[in-house]
Amino acid sequence: MTLTRPRHLFAVALVTALLVNLLVRFTYNSLPPFPLPAGATLGVLGVAEALVGSGLRARIRHRRPGTPPVQPLTAARAVLVAKASSLAGAIMAGVWAGLLAHVLPRAADVTAAAADSIAAGVGLACALVLVGGALWLEWCCRTPDDDSGDEPGE
Repeated sequence: MTLTRPRHLFAVALVTALLVNLLVRFTYNSLPPFPLPAGATLGVLGVAEALVGSGLRARIRHRRPGTPPVQPLTAARAVLVAKASSLAGAIMAGVWAGLLAHVLPRAADVTAAAADSIAAGVGLACALVLVGGALWLEWCCRTPDDDSGDEPGE
């Protein structure tokens, strides 16, 4: 299994942003206002995945006496969660970026667009935190004898 490539996630986010931007252009007047903490859950998940990844990495790389080894199935499940989360985060980053691209230019003139741009900015930031946490979790599940030499972000 290979590490998830950030460029693939960027491509998914870009296509999603373009599609959402087109959709929002035609339906923005009929949409309800976006609440400010709408995307905050993604950030919480991203932080949780980063913390779990750090814990797994310490157990996999620096096998301390008295600590139980990481079971292969546990590591495989963590990688599965990381891959799914990075893709979901990229899709949601595209959704928030598509919305932000529509409302940000109108924020000075339309009050609803100003509020929605703040919500979209928070959602975009939290989606990027999810992608980062997922990529970190995936990278942390590598075994010490993995000779691929890939660093996160390559």
